[in-house]
Amino acid sequence: MSKQQIYWFCQVCGWTLLVMFEFVMFTLEAGFILDYFFLAIANILLGILLTHLYRLMIKRWNWVRLPFLRLVPRVLASVLVLSFLMTLVNLPLDRILLPQSFIDEPAIFLGYLFSWTKTILAWVLSYTVYHYVEQTRNAEIETLLLKTSIRETEAKVLRSQLNPHFVFNALNSIRALVLENPMKAQQGITQLSNILRNSLLADRRKTVELREEIKTVEDYLALEKVRYEDRLNCRLELDPKTLYLQVPPMMLQTLVENAIKHGVQKAIGGGFIELISSLDSHDHLHIRIRNTGVLGDTEASSGFGLVNTTQRLELLYGPEASFRIYQESPDIVCAEIQMPTQSDSILKRTEAKV
Repeated sequence: MSKQQIYWFCQVCGWTLLVMFEFVMFTLEAGFILDYFFLAIANILLGILLTHLYRLMIKRWNWVRLPFLRLVPRVLASVLVLSFLMTLVNLPLDRILLPQSFIDEPAIFLGYLFSWTKTILAWVLSYTVYHYVEQTRNAEIETLLLKTSIRETEAKVLRSQLNPHFVFNALNSIRALVLENPMKAQQGITQLSNILRNSLLADRRKTVELREEIKTVEDYLALEKVRYEDRLNCRLELDPKTLYLQVPPMMLQTLVENAIKHGVQKAIGGGFIELISSLDSHDHLHIRIRNTGVLGDTEASSGFGLVNTTQRLELLYGPEASFRIYQESPDIVCAEIQMPTQSDSILKRTEAKV
């Protein structure tokens, strides 16, 4: 049943039960009077009409969006007006149908007004409070959807970040290989193409399997190896149980790129990068990236990659994930990521937001 149908059902049944109850009580006391029965029918129709007009008015001027203190006087004024109209219709007719009831009743008008005020007030309060609460809940849902949309947009921006300097350097390295080693240059173009494709796909996917992300990292390191040659040593140590777990796309590539840019690149004799994945005792995915280097001001120098990683983990997993980077030894920097292993938790989180 639609809201409109429920509304008319409540209108017809509510006014009919209320008015007919009073009519039955009167009939038991004074006997059946046909004209009074017609008056009861007229009251049902008039009650439905006036309260429906109130409904149209409250929707026309959108009163339920008003602050509470501005809404209350409008509601009370409406109740008095509706009650006054009901009294104006009923009082003259009752004087004609039941003249004996008006003997010794000096404040009959106020009595009618008070009686109808109670009835109208109950109807108006029920309707207004229901819609006020519903409006407040809808506003909260709209705010939540807006926040979700903003967070999703932020996540897309973070996922699609690829350092243009890397692309520029990679193209230069490949250009140098074109004449020297055409096969290797062709391989380099394929690897760069894979990275660019994954970067574009990252805009559409919240997570990818770790093995896909590792493939991107391997392509990236292969291109950097062309540039740094023997100055760059790489080692990947991956737990097979972690290869199909979900991770944010391009996140490890960003951290590895950060490690080369701020670590290996600055080391005079070159350096190493080591990427290790494992499951910890709490069944969380644990990823460590160790590299040659000295950790400087993380907010000033290498801030982008680190902030990018922190924000993406926060957007996807909230407090269940963590990221930290620290100086493991005088010449080794270590970045550690810990995140939940259940991929469906992301879907549940997304559904809950929507």
